[in-house]
Amino acid sequence: MEGKIYVAGHHGMVGSAILRWLEARNAEIVTRTHAELDLTNQAAVQDFFDQERPDLVILAAAKVGGILANTTYPAQFIHENLMIQANVIHEAYRSGVTRLLQLGSSCIYPKYATQPMSEDALLTGTLEPTNEPYAIAKIAGIKLCESYNRQYGVDYRSVMPTNLYGPGDNFHPDNSHVLPALIRRFHEARQSGRENVTIWGTGTPRREFLHVDDMAEACLFVLDLDAETYARETDPMLSHINVGTGIDISILELAQMVADITGFEGAIETDPTKPDGTPRKLLDVSRLQRLGWQASIGLEEGIRQTYQWFCQHEAQVRR
Repeated sequence: MEGKIYVAGHHGMVGSAILRWLEARNAEIVTRTHAELDLTNQAAVQDFFDQERPDLVILAAAKVGGILANTTYPAQFIHENLMIQANVIHEAYRSGVTRLLQLGSSCIYPKYATQPMSEDALLTGTLEPTNEPYAIAKIAGIKLCESYNRQYGVDYRSVMPTNLYGPGDNFHPDNSHVLPALIRRFHEARQSGRENVTIWGTGTPRREFLHVDDMAEACLFVLDLDAETYARETDPMLSHINVGTGIDISILELAQMVADITGFEGAIETDPTKPDGTPRKLLDVSRLQRLGWQASIGLEEGIRQTYQWFCQHEAQVRR
């Protein structure tokens, strides 16, 4: 992978994992913190690209969160993600970047999409209401890449990960995704000697989880594909690629796994008054498997690694 690579969102969980993989390749990398560069500011992004002139862009920056965050801040989720994508993708093109990888989300698919969800399920039905603003923004990111490809002949690709977790995750009690939220909740319950933990919803929804190191490896794998191979498995107006394990688990089963790993021995209760979200979210990853990549980190192993990281960084996580 030659030339200067700009990793947008390098402090995030996915961006930092991608950074580690690129550093292992001795790649030339350029980054900016949010304090140094506000990606929602078009003029600032333009100045950055004029100054740095990267050869390749990996767009891993996004405003993300779980059900509570998405339902509490819908305007921020759609606005910030639309602005980040529009600014980075357009200024990349304007400055001569011909290769770009944009990271999306499996929430782009309809709430009741046929399982497992293949790439061609996009725009075939109504989205899950709790994260629709975020999903709309990520769909727009895909279409931005496809539109610039079609009009300008660049090579901008999109990958759609399933639920990600791992070192560097957000463990905030209100704004985190389900797996890190469970890790923190069961860890604190064990520490305080609580007799029970209540999880949101019925516990029946099924989710798929991918370790962030697998995601980083998949991103570089997709970037390394030659244009002919990538085009053979995609379509100009349906060009994104799913990234996942192809295996799902119920939220209640996940909670039990996290309880076992954290050493919590009390009862697990459900709260059906809280939203479940999409009944099932399992990606069809056959496209990526045909191209030659599949995940290698099992869920239990990955949660153990993540919990170990959490314990080592607990003071930092709580700030």
